[in-house]
Amino acid sequence: MPPTLMLVAGSTPLKKLFLISLIVATLALLGAALVWPPVLWAFVVLGPVLLVGIYDLTQTRHTILRNYPIIGHLRYVLEDARHHIRQYLIQGDKEGDPFTRPERSVVYQRAKRESDVQPFGTLLDTGAVGYEWFEHSIHSNEPASEEVRVKVGGDLCAQPYLASHLNISAMSFGSLGSHAIEALNAGAKQGGFAHNTGEGGVSRYHLEPGGDLIWQLGTGYFGARAADGRFDPARFKQRSAHASVRMIELKLSQGAKPGGGGILPGTKVTADIATARGVPQGETVHSPARHSSFDTPLEMMEFLARLRELSGGKPVGFKLCVGRRREFMSVLKAIIETGIAPDFITVDGGEGGTGAAPRELTDHVGLPLREGLVFAHNALVGAGLRDRVRLICSGKIINGFDLAAKIAMGADMCNSARGMMFALGCIQARRCHANTCPTGVATQDPWRMNGLVVADKAPRVANYHAGTILHFLKILAACGLRDASELTPQLLYRRVSPTRITHYGEIFDYLAPGVLREGGGGPGYQPHWDAARAATFG
Repeated sequence: MPPTLMLVAGSTPLKKLFLISLIVATLALLGAALVWPPVLWAFVVLGPVLLVGIYDLTQTRHTILRNYPIIGHLRYVLEDARHHIRQYLIQGDKEGDPFTRPERSVVYQRAKRESDVQPFGTLLDTGAVGYEWFEHSIHSNEPASEEVRVKVGGDLCAQPYLASHLNISAMSFGSLGSHAIEALNAGAKQGGFAHNTGEGGVSRYHLEPGGDLIWQLGTGYFGARAADGRFDPARFKQRSAHASVRMIELKLSQGAKPGGGGILPGTKVTADIATARGVPQGETVHSPARHSSFDTPLEMMEFLARLRELSGGKPVGFKLCVGRRREFMSVLKAIIETGIAPDFITVDGGEGGTGAAPRELTDHVGLPLREGLVFAHNALVGAGLRDRVRLICSGKIINGFDLAAKIAMGADMCNSARGMMFALGCIQARRCHANTCPTGVATQDPWRMNGLVVADKAPRVANYHAGTILHFLKILAACGLRDASELTPQLLYRRVSPTRITHYGEIFDYLAPGVLREGGGGPGYQPHWDAARAATFG
């Protein structure tokens, strides 16, 4: 018996009807072709449909396609389009994850220098738990014409850096395409702020525009990597001497996958990426979960001092998502014991960001930004080190309020990744991991990347930064403040129940300077401090 008739004989009624219909249609067209040969052109459409139907019925991987040939493909099309349909046609103004439409729109408007005013009052539910606001002053000020820059670099630093309160967060060349990297750096150059390279190394797309760089050095030591994957001092010294490299950031962990390493498949290691990272082209590259250059907090401080010396005295710090609080305290004790302090610490939130990672790590590992930032600030204050170390935070910083709120909680400055991506044209398609980003931002696909025109997008990055800083300064003025250093947790309020509001100075226990060393840090801090040892993370 022919295969097609065997399928009919062993199929359900729906399958029989489907196949019989195809066979009848095919025979009818063949008969008509005998009378009028141009009818054979119908097989241009019917032929592929017939082949897809036979394939669906004979394959064994997808039950839906086997039971519902041809029309079953609609299920996969709709599943893939579900996010986009909801985003454009169904979601309300207060919906959308991780950023709502108004949050994205304000970035687009400021990037394009369009009006960003909001008519008819706030769309937020001011009675909802979690609503936040600043306590303004009757005796307010006129907004400052420009921000007062933040000096990063202490007494041990020969080349301190005057940083903006808002900079581009870590996004590697590899996760972002070359056009996106170049546009971000050109925007940083135009706007006078810094661009964090991410752990993928310093590429020519970071250097050619001439914007200030924060070179992030991860566990793979990309750009300063020996053949065996360990740190190469000579390569680091040569690359860090570049005038565009203004700060060095040692990455311990990131919010998207705290405690986890990473793999860059060989298919993604192009010639440009291989050059930037210092790895063989086309070979899979592993980023270990931990650094090979140190094993203890004391050794970590010595490594930071070595990086500072090799770079010619540029500011050096480290980035982490706060996890075990005792380990963070161990680092602080190592600072005290060695006298070697990082110039800055970057705190990343456990919520994750641009980095794609397993759901379990992104959703359930690491301290969220708010708690991590306040803890790091308090630990530094309690250890008597806060005046020596700048504190940077990164995670969901979009507008001037976000910036001011995080500084009120304890940060000195902030980094934004997704905000800067929106300024480039990102539409939150959430295809960053699939190399199919429709806006050409998070992809290495040449066709998609070419849609992103650097000359058009770079000014938008600068405009977005300028607009955000402008509204940040307006918040300071409304609060009657002259400088961001005057922001305190007592000025930032939060609704904690339908009938109760309180400020952040009451939500969190803010420590007095040096109190941990005196034994009075309270139950949230003192036990971790007492258990910490400078000689070990364990």
